[in-house]
Amino acid sequence: MVINSSIQMIIGIIVSYLIGSVSSAILICHIFRLPDPRTQGSKNPGATNVLRFGGKKAAFLTLLGDVLKGVIPVLIGKAFGFDSLSLSLMALAAFLGHLYPIFFRFEGGKGVATAFGCIVALSWPAGIMLALIWLMIAGIFRYSSLAALVAAISAPFIVWYFSNNTYVFSIALMSIFLIYRHKKNIKNLMTQQEKKIGKK
Repeated sequence: MVINSSIQMIIGIIVSYLIGSVSSAILICHIFRLPDPRTQGSKNPGATNVLRFGGKKAAFLTLLGDVLKGVIPVLIGKAFGFDSLSLSLMALAAFLGHLYPIFFRFEGGKGVATAFGCIVALSWPAGIMLALIWLMIAGIFRYSSLAALVAAISAPFIVWYFSNNTYVFSIALMSIFLIYRHKKNIKNLMTQQEKKIGKK
């Protein structure tokens, strides 16, 4: 049975936001006794920044955690029979939780991995296509930010092609936030000051 209750949808959105608010980067760095990622490198609590000062293992676990923050809320919603609109809003809430986490003074990451997790859970074919785009751009140009920007711009169109049209609006909003959160990276790319993947 599809759940359409407004109260249940609101609860789902709140839970999704709280899950998204758990900062994988900060927790992993604490476990590995590394500095707070908000004080190091780009000061972004995300996997790419953790890789620069914390190593591959810490970065991988951060990446995994951030992806799961997008996957888990959507899968929970599907398990409870939420409709496509509710799932779309829950995905957006998890993403915004990562960007503006209530547990960490609303200082979050850029949201690439969490957005990817949301899309994979909503439509795995779209997620695979976006992963391939990211890998291709990152492999050719060696810029994580450029790969993320290209994937973000492509995301609404790919989701529209592969999945329920109801998801497109939330994914488009995610893309706008992703581009906005990369404004410094865009400036650095234009001035050739952006750091390449693996460069400390």
